[in-house]
Amino acid sequence: MIRILFSAPKTDWDDYRDILADALQAVGVKADVEHTLTPSSPETIDYIVYAPSSKMRDFSPFRSVKLVQNLWAGVEDVATNDTLTHPLARMVDSGLTDGMVEWCVGHVMRHHLGLDRDINRTDRVWAPVIPPLATDQTVVVLGLGALGAAVANALSSLKFHVRGWSRSEKHIAGVECHSGENGLTQALHGADIVVLLLPQTPATGNILNANRIALLADGAVLINPGRGPLIDDRAVLAALDSEKLSHATLDVFRVEPLPQNDPYWTHPKVTVTPHVASATRPASAARVIAENIRRGEAGQPFLHLVDRAQGY
Repeated sequence: MIRILFSAPKTDWDDYRDILADALQAVGVKADVEHTLTPSSPETIDYIVYAPSSKMRDFSPFRSVKLVQNLWAGVEDVATNDTLTHPLARMVDSGLTDGMVEWCVGHVMRHHLGLDRDINRTDRVWAPVIPPLATDQTVVVLGLGALGAAVANALSSLKFHVRGWSRSEKHIAGVECHSGENGLTQALHGADIVVLLLPQTPATGNILNANRIALLADGAVLINPGRGPLIDDRAVLAALDSEKLSHATLDVFRVEPLPQNDPYWTHPKVTVTPHVASATRPASAARVIAENIRRGEAGQPFLHLVDRAQGY
C-alpha cells in the first residue's frame, strides 16, 4: 500500500478526505492517506499533496517521494524551494478552468456592455446608451496556458476580436496569437480590454507597466485574475486618474488580504474582488490527484509537471 501525505490546512483536509479516498478507489489505487505536519517515517512517503498555505517548508526528509502534487494552480510559492528536488505538478482541473472562464467572461461582458452605468443609476434619467458589438471590441489575453487559452476561446466564441500573448509561440483557432517582446507590443496596441492570466515569474513581474498601458486604447479596461505582481500598481492608479484606463477589476494583489488602507479599496474606478476568480474544487481536483498517482504507480508520465527553469 502506498503512503500519501496530505500537507494542507485542516479545512482543506476536511473537504478532501472522503472525496480523495473515493477518487483513489475509482482508479484502483490503494493508499494510506495521512494528514499531519510531522509524518512518522517521512522517508516512506510516496506522494505529497501540497497546498502552499501549508506550514511545511522542508521537503528533504521525503527521500522516496515520486511526486509533489500542488493543490493550487499557482506554484510560485513552492517552485523555488531549494529542498524540493522531487517532480512537482501544478493543479490543472476542469473545475478551476471553468470557474476562471466564467469569472473572466462575466467581467469582460460587464465592461463591454457598460452594465455599471445602469446598475448604479440613481438619477432617474432616461438616457439610452447603445453598447458596441463584440466584433467591435479588441480583448487581449496575456497568458495562453490552460486557463488563458480557455478564456480566449470563450471570448472568441462570443465574436470578440481576441488577441493572445504568451512567452512561447502558441496557435489557437479564432485567436490572433503573439509571442516575444515585439509580439507583446503588437498584442496590446489599441486593445479595449486586457485580461491578465500569466504565471508569476521574474520575467512577468510588472509586465503591465506605464509604457505598455500607453499602448492601449484610451479608456481601456484592465482585468487581473492572474497574479498581483503582474501589474505596476502605481502605473495603474496613475492611468485610472488620467482616464487612460476607465476601470480596473482586480482579483489578486501583492499583499493578500488587501490591506484596508490600500488605495484600490476606495478608488472609484476600481473593483476589488477577494481572490475568487477561480478556486480549486475538491471534487474535480481529487480526480486529477488520483490520476497522477495512478500514473506514477503505472510508470506513466505525470500530468502538468512544472518546468523549474520557466517557473511554471
